[in-house]
Amino acid sequence: MSPAPTSRNPGTVRKIVIYTYEDGMMLDVVGPADVFATAAQYVAYTEKAAAPYSVEVVANEAGPVTMSNGVQIVAAKSFRDVKGPIDTLIFAGGSEEGIALAENEPALRPWIRRKADTVHRLASVCSGAFFLSRTGLLDGHRATTHWVACERLAKDHPKIDVVDDAIYVKSGDTYTSAGVSAGIDLALAMVEEDLGREVAMQVARHLVLFLRRPGGQSQFSAQLAAQSTKTEKFDALLTHIADHPEDDLSVPALADQVAMSPRNFARLFRQQVGETPAKYVERARLDAARRRLEEDDDKVEAVAMATGFGTAETLRRTMKRHMATTPEAYRASFGG
Repeated sequence: MSPAPTSRNPGTVRKIVIYTYEDGMMLDVVGPADVFATAAQYVAYTEKAAAPYSVEVVANEAGPVTMSNGVQIVAAKSFRDVKGPIDTLIFAGGSEEGIALAENEPALRPWIRRKADTVHRLASVCSGAFFLSRTGLLDGHRATTHWVACERLAKDHPKIDVVDDAIYVKSGDTYTSAGVSAGIDLALAMVEEDLGREVAMQVARHLVLFLRRPGGQSQFSAQLAAQSTKTEKFDALLTHIADHPEDDLSVPALADQVAMSPRNFARLFRQQVGETPAKYVERARLDAARRRLEEDDDKVEAVAMATGFGTAETLRRTMKRHMATTPEAYRASFGG
């Protein structure tokens, strides 16, 4: 791939090209597009400089494209008509049927392979990873996609090291992200690479994002699981786990709260929540620790105690395993 342009050279404009198709996911397109457009507007306004990005949406043919939600967006041109160097080429996700129909265009795969040799960054959002995998461009790389498609990606393409629980993955100059909203996180990470952390944070604030998530963060949230799990038996228990991560949350203690035997509790919990009590508790504690690292300046030891990890070393090991980072590095990037 070609070298990156210098991020702050006056007049340097990075061309972002996003490929979509009939029955594609709209947020996979407009999410990253709005991140780059907002960054361009912010830099142009605050630094009185040329906007550092231009964004083009392309499809097999120029014109209206009906997305999976029924709304049409307009592709500025056909992919065949893209002129000049591309900094970042992004393939949006969508339905299996939409991808298969788009790939019926015989010129598409050769075009992807040619552009992969010249672009600075090659990327996909959600199931857009299948456009890259079927050209062989993800072979030998770590990559991710929407969690529902990770198993299929790994089965169909065994040469790819599929990471099934990450928001986005960078492998060399190839970037892949999880489903839908994760494309926003991926684009923000690219803006930070290009223009620095402060610009990326300002963009996140402007887009009213609750949190700019790091790539190693899990696709799954304990709080989301609690909200989506509707069982009279466990509703109150899941809320208690989220509110009191420092408590004794062992299987016997949790089973006692719902007046069940530990064995029956563990079986029913996994059946209704979708994972073991231990895994759920670990993720809930990790969510709590992450929020404290973002919001206050307590010592790591205090954060570990307050969120049920007990020791700073246990918290470090857990964050390293789930997020590929340490509490100190996470706070340096996302605190305050």
